[in-house]
Amino acid sequence: MRPSSSGSEGERIRREVLGDEHVDRAKGRTTPFTQPFQDYITHAAWGDVWGRAGLDRRTRSAVTLALLTALRAENELPMHVRAAIRNGLTPDEIAEVLLHTAVYAGVPAANAAFAIAQQVLDEDDDA
Repeated sequence: MRPSSSGSEGERIRREVLGDEHVDRAKGRTTPFTQPFQDYITHAAWGDVWGRAGLDRRTRSAVTLALLTALRAENELPMHVRAAIRNGLTPDEIAEVLLHTAVYAGVPAANAAFAIAQQVLDEDDDA
């Protein structure tokens, strides 16, 4: 799979949202087996979707946190809690997103997300 022109735009947005350190780590772990997936998410998720003008990044981060919580995608949550902070959400707003998600996605999913978010916020306070 060869990325299209939005690949470079996707790379820029991915770095702005997730940070250079995270992206460099992900790219450093890329193998020939995972390369097509890295190309896909850079192009499709970061270039084609996050690059759209219809929602600002704060809103996209809030939606992403809610969806990851609902899907119990707990491995993705720390990265996106950090992205949400980078995109301007406050810890109180993140808590509101998770609380709101509990009503629609379930308390166990939100409970896990709160624990993960608290750990990330504590780690970032220590840094």
